[in-house]
Amino acid sequence: MNKLIPVLLSGALISGVAACSDVAKTSSDAPNSIETNGKPPNLDTVLNNKSDATSEIRRNQANSDIRAREQRYDMFGQGKARSDRNLESEVRSKLEVNIPSSQLAVDAKKGVVSVAGIVQTQKQLDMIQPLAKQIRGVKRVIVKARVGPDLPPYNK
Repeated sequence: MNKLIPVLLSGALISGVAACSDVAKTSSDAPNSIETNGKPPNLDTVLNNKSDATSEIRRNQANSDIRAREQRYDMFGQGKARSDRNLESEVRSKLEVNIPSSQLAVDAKKGVVSVAGIVQTQKQLDMIQPLAKQIRGVKRVIVKARVGPDLPPYNK
């Protein structure tokens, strides 16, 4: 019995770690890796993502979160590089509210941010790099995303 408990606990920990995503995602349907762009969304998914992200409350919340992270970094992180998770989260928030119909995955390694997934228009694809670079600590942006299916466009 004493030998069984560590085995069970380690199994639970391993499955818990495996369930965690390694990337920050703009929607639940976004790819789980920056190595793939995932499947194109259907119309219902696009409209649902768009209505959530374009909500004034959601936009204000995301912008407030970004400002709060910046303030914490100013107070406690002076002279330190920002963590990869912090960059991923801020870039994801920025993309989520500015490209609401997207399905993007964001990964960061030492200030280099990679973005994969699907957007609806070329204009949205072109917005990814400048938006990501607005986040302090982002040194370079690699855009692996692509324009998805021909769905009713979201003009922003």
